[in-house]
Amino acid sequence: MTEYNIQEDIEQIAGGEFERQPVPASNLKGWKSFLGMYAGEHAAGTEFTIGPLFLTAGVSAFDLIIGLLLGNLLAVLSWRFLTAEIAVKHRLTLYYQLEKICGKKLVIGYNLANGILFCFLAGAMITVSATAVGIPFDMEMPKLTDTTPNGLTWVLVVLAVGALISLIASKGYDMVSRAANWMSPLIVLAFLACGIVALNQLGVTSFKGFWDIWGNGSDPFPGQIKYTFWHVVIWSWFANAAMHIGMSDLSVFRFAKNKNSGWTTAAGMYVGHYMAWIAAALLYAVYLRSPEAQAFLSSGEAPPVAPGPLAYNALGVFGIIAVVLAGWTTANPTIYRAGLAFQAVIPKASTFWVTILAGTVATLAGLFPAFAMKLLDFVALYGFILAPFGAIIVFEHFFASKAGIVTNYAEKSGLDYNPAVFFSWAISFGVFYFISVHYGVFLSFVTLPAWLSCGALFLLFSKYIQLKRGYAMA
Repeated sequence: MTEYNIQEDIEQIAGGEFERQPVPASNLKGWKSFLGMYAGEHAAGTEFTIGPLFLTAGVSAFDLIIGLLLGNLLAVLSWRFLTAEIAVKHRLTLYYQLEKICGKKLVIGYNLANGILFCFLAGAMITVSATAVGIPFDMEMPKLTDTTPNGLTWVLVVLAVGALISLIASKGYDMVSRAANWMSPLIVLAFLACGIVALNQLGVTSFKGFWDIWGNGSDPFPGQIKYTFWHVVIWSWFANAAMHIGMSDLSVFRFAKNKNSGWTTAAGMYVGHYMAWIAAALLYAVYLRSPEAQAFLSSGEAPPVAPGPLAYNALGVFGIIAVVLAGWTTANPTIYRAGLAFQAVIPKASTFWVTILAGTVATLAGLFPAFAMKLLDFVALYGFILAPFGAIIVFEHFFASKAGIVTNYAEKSGLDYNPAVFFSWAISFGVFYFISVHYGVFLSFVTLPAWLSCGALFLLFSKYIQLKRGYAMA
């Protein structure tokens, strides 16, 4: 998951933002500048929830262990051969590159969607932190099927956590990003410790014992769908679809000396999206053996997925601290980024007030456990909505000359709105979302078809529009 904004960290190192110009050679960074950032970014609050949710989907050992290996590899390859490839060629932010192609009005719409989705993601992480903060107050934890607040204590804890996080985020990013970097090694260590302790609690002494935790899989818990090998592969590939095939990390890799820095994303995928997810799943496996969890299952209910109690059971007070910090280092910068996205929509508003606005929306979202309990579904939707915009950039980069279209058409023709982009995205989104909903197709399965469709339609529509206006190349 995208947890803290590594773009901001790199820009601080580089000494400038270069929002509307290519990054100069004097400010480029080597691969080591990206390695630690990606490793820390992807071992955060979301991981405490995602790991257990795989278990609720009834995955087998092969589905999880091998599926995650392959899915994360595909994500790394996407970063390396698409995102980093284009980033080092043009060295522009996603937003400026989109503006050149789409026009300012469509970029404002993109920012609005991005900001709202960021708020919901931050809300899920406020929920994660609240499950840890509520332990000393004997707070009732949300169930897997809960969608609304379950009591006054929950509301008060979430409001307090959300208010604190929003206030800190509104003060600016310097302290937030530095704190996230300081805490990242501690959080990675906490995930590793959780996994080791959970294996001991499960009595695992061999690889066979480890494999047998999942075995051949099981029926999904009530209210969940069954995940197969391909569900795990495709979902884990597109968990960060907005960042790689969606091109959001152009803003990061524009600082890379060469495209091989894209390989550093493997640190994030295999520390966070492999080790941390499996460690969190092990915590939940321990809980499932408890009398409380068995009572839920015997009554036909899914046991709660509450990161706070799961980590506390393994590591005690350190577990509570780890969950709070993991949720905080996720929600805080995510709220800040949402505020910046909103500021692009309402540019006269100050950074402080747009961040407070984003924090308020995120806190309200955090009151509803569904965003965290249905995080697998939300992440799939997030990527499905935003990734096709990346196809616009990818297809123009690789196929513009073959298609005979002018690149950066909005900039060269003075357009604020490029209809080729909007209709390509709208048709692709509408058709494949309908297929997913009407025919019950797993949403992540149609993300790649929607992405390819958007890119192909963009070339066709651009050719038609540019020919009509006398711009297309011969």
